[in-house]
Amino acid sequence: MIALITGASSGIGKQMAFYLSDLGYDLILVARRQEELEKMKKEIKTKVTIYNYDLLKLENVLDLYHKVKNENIDFLINNAGFGLFGKFIETSLQRELEMIDLNIKTYHILMKLFLQDFIKKDHGRILNVASAAGFLTGPNLSTYYATKNYIAKLTIAVQEELKEMKSHVSISVLCPGPVATEFERVAEGKFLIQEFSAKNIAIYSINQALKNKKIIIPGFFSKLGLFSSRFLPWSFIAKIMSKIQKKV
Repeated sequence: MIALITGASSGIGKQMAFYLSDLGYDLILVARRQEELEKMKKEIKTKVTIYNYDLLKLENVLDLYHKVKNENIDFLINNAGFGLFGKFIETSLQRELEMIDLNIKTYHILMKLFLQDFIKKDHGRILNVASAAGFLTGPNLSTYYATKNYIAKLTIAVQEELKEMKSHVSISVLCPGPVATEFERVAEGKFLIQEFSAKNIAIYSINQALKNKKIIIPGFFSKLGLFSSRFLPWSFIAKIMSKIQKKV
């Protein structure tokens, strides 16, 4: 069994790599930080192949696919991504466009290309790491929330297409609340609610994906909050989310 993980050098992606290795998976790890990938390769007990790619560059995404497409990959985990705190009129346009490339286009490309391969052999699974943000609207993180809405809704739509095809390929979307990773440092802000640990999220999400769970929401209160949000006006949700997260 072989799993490919993007954004594998830190946070949820890194913890997923170690857990999948414990489950017996060989790994293809992709990230920008070569040194961290080399360190992980020494620590992980199963076979590890590393690719030092900046997936902000879409030509690198396509190059990655063509290099690994014949590796008989069983499990694709789209995990690379980042956020940016701040008011929409003040945040960097260039940084937001980079976020759209990484959080949306990279996911979209790899999801489509691997899904086509998986369907041909009627085997394989994909886990798209989104966020609880995928079902909400988020002032002060507006573009990030929009990217995660794209991934969550795209995944759910493709799930239905696979069901109609009676395919044995599985695709899941992970939608956690705030997780204790490097997200806040990169995004230059912070959440005012308690964070989950990356390790716990990684273990929970992998276990659920292997059970073909379609929408994975860790934590009772996250589930309750997202369920309750269905019955609230968008304007009220936006006001609540604005208070939860702020730029520092």
